[in-house]
Amino acid sequence: MPEITGEAATASQQGNGLDGLSALDQATAVRSGEVSPLELVQHQLARIEQFNDSYGAFLTVSRHEAVAQAAAAQKRLGEEGLSPLFGVPTAVKDLVDTAGVRTTYGSRAFAESVPEVDAHTVTRLREAGTISLGKTNTPEFGCCCYTDNDLAGPARNPWDPALSAGGSSGGAAVAVALGMVAVAHASDGGGSIRIPASACGLFGIKPSRGRVSSGPGGAEVNGLAVQGPLARTVRDAAAMLDVLAGPMPGDPHWAPPLPAGETFLAHADRGPGRLRIGRYAKPAAPGVDVDPKCLAAWDHASRLLEELGHDVEDIATPFGPELGDFFTAVWSVQSLGHTVEPEAEELLRPVTRAWREYGRTVTAEQFAAAITGMQRASRRAVEATAGYDVVLTPTLASLPQPVEFFAETGDPLVNLRRQSAFSAFTSPYNMTGQPVVNVPLYWSQGTTPVGVSLVGRPADEATLISLSAQLEEASPWRHQYARLPLTSGSST
Repeated sequence: MPEITGEAATASQQGNGLDGLSALDQATAVRSGEVSPLELVQHQLARIEQFNDSYGAFLTVSRHEAVAQAAAAQKRLGEEGLSPLFGVPTAVKDLVDTAGVRTTYGSRAFAESVPEVDAHTVTRLREAGTISLGKTNTPEFGCCCYTDNDLAGPARNPWDPALSAGGSSGGAAVAVALGMVAVAHASDGGGSIRIPASACGLFGIKPSRGRVSSGPGGAEVNGLAVQGPLARTVRDAAAMLDVLAGPMPGDPHWAPPLPAGETFLAHADRGPGRLRIGRYAKPAAPGVDVDPKCLAAWDHASRLLEELGHDVEDIATPFGPELGDFFTAVWSVQSLGHTVEPEAEELLRPVTRAWREYGRTVTAEQFAAAITGMQRASRRAVEATAGYDVVLTPTLASLPQPVEFFAETGDPLVNLRRQSAFSAFTSPYNMTGQPVVNVPLYWSQGTTPVGVSLVGRPADEATLISLSAQLEEASPWRHQYARLPLTSGSST
């Protein structure tokens, strides 16, 4: 293994050699010539080989394509204007098309699917010089808040493999937490970045609606799903958001870009100033009891924010209980977005079939009413919190659950009710389209990550990134990963 010295070695807070380096540290090592893109790719592929079978991070590992991309990156070293993430290995969630690479959407019905066209985000990642190592594990069609399917099985929590890693970006979260990649592409239609970020102790950004294009084939009619980064550090996530952000022609939603010359990464190095922060911990969904440890994490974050000079105030939950019915109607119709031949429907998992069966019963009038109701409720919520720079909530209503908790062997309705309670805080902000981050500030009994969410004003990821970086500096979390197996060939 190459020896890493200088700035990159100083920046690495755990592990030996390449283990534990942040994505930006890796890029620094590549630019300085301390490691080649190929050596870095080979190191990360070895980590995948070591851990993937046990933890279920990847559905497809694209070794040959990664080696070819590394060779191409080597030839570009020395060019002007390279991305801060140039030469860095990453991975793409298996819901997003990658030309020439198997893309299954987590489904046996698409087990041999190989797209001919890249998603816009994949194009942007490639143009920035990042190197994809493959496609990360996801539940079928991204329908669930856990990650399990009939192709690769469950994504298991790196802190306790008996627990679920969350979903639907569970594979991406496992890959980052275990150092298979330092930063990964993810997506979020009802909490799918924030849920696994909380369960696996990561920083994740659900961007604003229209910040990152879902083109050319994303489901845009309801505006729920967005794509964004999962990382160990705020700066890594901000750097990937810079790569992903931007529209493509024909997008129905466009978030206003940052002023000319500004980047999200630069905002991670700026203080946020004194902020007015509202907080609530009562879900909109009735009958959901929030785990005391999730409340403890929320209180811990509140105190830390106050210590940093911010004004923290209790506010009423800005959403009503009707929101759940709107989301259910819209999400069930969206589940039909993947065209499955009638003879292949039996290949789908029980919960996927339940979503699709319900979606077929939703009339056009009901769907239109759900979209309208969702928009009206979202406007009321944004207006109710307009006086606050940031809103603080728990990310989840309960701690990470055993893999079997979400088993699809019984009544699908039991599974769906469990999912709804588990992720009660996340989906409302897919409806409003506001940016949200999960911040890993708290570990229950020192072993189980419990995240909190910071919600920004519409299109204001910059404030969230600045505030999150301030929290990371005040209460660093990178040392927590030293308890995971970060050194190749051994466990710590």
